Amino acid sequence: MAILLLLFLLACSVNGDSFIGVNIGTDITNMPSPTEIVALLKAQSIQHVRLYDADRTMLLALANTGIRVTVSVPNDLLLGIGQSNATAANWVAHNIVVHVPATNITAIAVGSEVLTALPNAAPVLVNALQYIQSALVAANLDQQIKVSTPHSSSVIIDSFPPSQAFFNRTWDHVMVPLLKFLQSTGSYLMLNVYPYYDYMQPDRSIPLDYALFRPLPPNKEAVDANTMLHYTNVFDAVIDAAYFAMSYLNFTNIPVVVTESGWPSKGDSSEPDATIDNANTYNSNLIRHVLNNSGTPKNPKIPVSTYIYELYNEDLRPGPASEKNWGLFDANGAPVYTLHLTGAGTVFVNDTTNQTFCVAKGSADSKMLQAALDWACGPGKVDCSPLLEGQECYEPNNVVAHATYAFNAYYQQLDKSPGTCDFKGVAFVTTTNPSHGSCKFPGSGGKNGTSLNGTALAPSNTSTASGCLSQLYYNGGSLISSVILGALLLSVVL
Repeated sequence: MAILLLLFLLACSVNGDSFIGVNIGTDITNMPSPTEIVALLKAQSIQHVRLYDADRTMLLALANTGIRVTVSVPNDLLLGIGQSNATAANWVAHNIVVHVPATNITAIAVGSEVLTALPNAAPVLVNALQYIQSALVAANLDQQIKVSTPHSSSVIIDSFPPSQAFFNRTWDHVMVPLLKFLQSTGSYLMLNVYPYYDYMQPDRSIPLDYALFRPLPPNKEAVDANTMLHYTNVFDAVIDAAYFAMSYLNFTNIPVVVTESGWPSKGDSSEPDATIDNANTYNSNLIRHVLNNSGTPKNPKIPVSTYIYELYNEDLRPGPASEKNWGLFDANGAPVYTLHLTGAGTVFVNDTTNQTFCVAKGSADSKMLQAALDWACGPGKVDCSPLLEGQECYEPNNVVAHATYAFNAYYQQLDKSPGTCDFKGVAFVTTTNPSHGSCKFPGSGGKNGTSLNGTALAPSNTSTASGCLSQLYYNGGSLISSVILGALLLSVVL
């Protein structure tokens, strides 16, 4: 039996010092709605997210959830904000002030990897941070919201041994005032750390186990000859390289927050180690490592909170296959793999291993929902009799509610197999039980929706199944009579 297992992401460690968050990218063909995204976050108890912009609808959906949000100033706005205090104040007013305190915004990431991705904007980067900070001070939000900017780890030269690492001297005129700003505001250095790319360097000098946090025998650990510190993984070595690089510039009290880290689950022929197993191993070990508050060899008492890259696979991203496959979930809400967070089995926030449901997207086109509903009640061999007028699942009498019941019944009767909760992109998997009142959905322990042992495959994005049954099975929001429906379903089964 194929079972869709769910992701476990702890919101914080036992003593609350470090946390695991997720990045939410949007380069997706069938992008889930903000309410669907928030439903997934809540179902997985994810309490920290980073957005790549300050999308109004997303911030409104996150309101009153308690989820801590890092919003971003996109690179294409950086020049304007960095050249005008008024422009920065206007951005803060329209994208931050209007959303707090309902939306728990805790940080602003100004640009992304500016020094390496947009060097022409580097001269105004610190100005942009200062202008944003000034606007927060004016709004009395500077104590609640920290301001920083994410860097690629490639700004660090010679990251091993860490004790000899330093920032690219070309950027000293930016890094020194930037670090002064972070120090004076009590903020942190944002750093993107990707051991996958370090491992993929042409010389292949980094062992796979060292990149994946796998246990190493003592003689295989990397040792910094200057400090005699032992490193068992690339992640810690890169972060300590950042600490040493800051200390080289006489800054010793700025913590590091990793704004992106992860491993792709699929690659092309030149990326043989972009696999589900390696992605699972890396992210599982990363979560465990961060949440145990062990810090790094150089700073064992300073935890390193980290945002996993990323929540969803992004099928529209350009580049090799790996670029599209960093997600923990597919766009329909199905987990790409199950994170193994203990030595034996999988741990969940709640034991929802067998408590997943397939529901209709409220934002989906009604005609597509109608066609998928007809298919489920016809070729899909779902018992739709609970949806008849007067029956327990008739209300609410609308296509979204009825499609949700039919989709979930189909999903459950086929043992939650991959591909059985898609219906041409109008359905997604959730851990939230859609049962209501006396209407108990299949999979929730209720008795509605007896399985008919169907074997048809639900319509997917590539399916040619049509909505030709819409007038036969479902008409104007109501199912046809139970006598006719029963006869038709019986003929399908036989």
